[in-house]
Amino acid sequence: MRRFFPPSLAACAILGFLAFASCVPEKEAPPKGASRRLSIGFSLDSLIVERWIRDRDVFVSTASSLGVDVIVQNAANDERLQASQIRYLIDKGVDVLVIIPQNADILGDIVARAHSKGIKVISYDRLMRNSGADLYISVNSIEVGKIMAEAIVKEAPAGNYVFINGPKSDNNVSLVQEGARSVFVKYPGIFYLLDFYADNWSYDLAFQQVSRLLEEGKRIDALFCGNDGLAGGVIRALSEYRLAGKVPVVGQDADIAACQYVVEGSQLITVYKPIHDLAKRAAEAAVSLAGGKEIEVSGTISDGSSEIPVIWLEPTEVNRSNIDEVVVESGFHSGEEIYRNVPRANRPAAWR
Repeated sequence: MRRFFPPSLAACAILGFLAFASCVPEKEAPPKGASRRLSIGFSLDSLIVERWIRDRDVFVSTASSLGVDVIVQNAANDERLQASQIRYLIDKGVDVLVIIPQNADILGDIVARAHSKGIKVISYDRLMRNSGADLYISVNSIEVGKIMAEAIVKEAPAGNYVFINGPKSDNNVSLVQEGARSVFVKYPGIFYLLDFYADNWSYDLAFQQVSRLLEEGKRIDALFCGNDGLAGGVIRALSEYRLAGKVPVVGQDADIAACQYVVEGSQLITVYKPIHDLAKRAAEAAVSLAGGKEIEVSGTISDGSSEIPVIWLEPTEVNRSNIDEVVVESGFHSGEEIYRNVPRANRPAAWR
């Protein structure tokens, strides 16, 4: 692991018990003898995706336990609203910004504005392109793509593949594709029947695209979905043609509905991301950046114009045989929730 020191704070003197007070330009120091609580601005693109609620809750809880306030803003999938909300957080004088970008390409100027105020910026789970953020922390999306591809080619090493991707504005989409294509290139019998990008990770668009293909009588041999929400829309379409469980479907995030589909047989796999650890590490890193402390990083990643320090966490495949070990034992979902729709006689003994 490499150690990363925030360059603009490394030379700042830390005095007495004001060890966490900011030492950056255009911020007023607290009166002598008084301490100021640090604050973090946390900008989410939306709370529509189930997992972001978990990220938010763990992040806020961890930061609070470290004595730091968090101001949460939810942009409801509106890139302009998110930009406005981030400007509000900058004007409010937060010490660090943590951003889940709705559009990875439009926040460079806002990051530059934050830096001009001495505010550090963390790109959370989605990389902001050409922004020069101070840190990127995420689950390794290239590995996610490899896991999904390796699982589905075992079921369908050739045939008509349908790809229902997330939006192009999300940099993780291209990373997942990079990982998946490194696997698919070894299988010349795979035909790309459809390669679709669903704006805002829309369940309805996923449903509509697959329904259209089925209405046209197209044969589908495999469905590669950008996340579990999209996989849910796909499975609904398959169900209307009595094909659910007959065509392999993969997704990621280990949402509760996806875990239920996995044990029911409608979804081949999902990918578990250590959300608790990711959000916890991000909160700890944000507090360290605010206080000018060193943080350990995995290396760097290019955002298109700069090399950004990155912290990678590793994903895990979730299938019917390991779902208890990976998902239940981690506390991510309970066995009662996962097996709710499975007849008791067909459940593992522990959940009958």
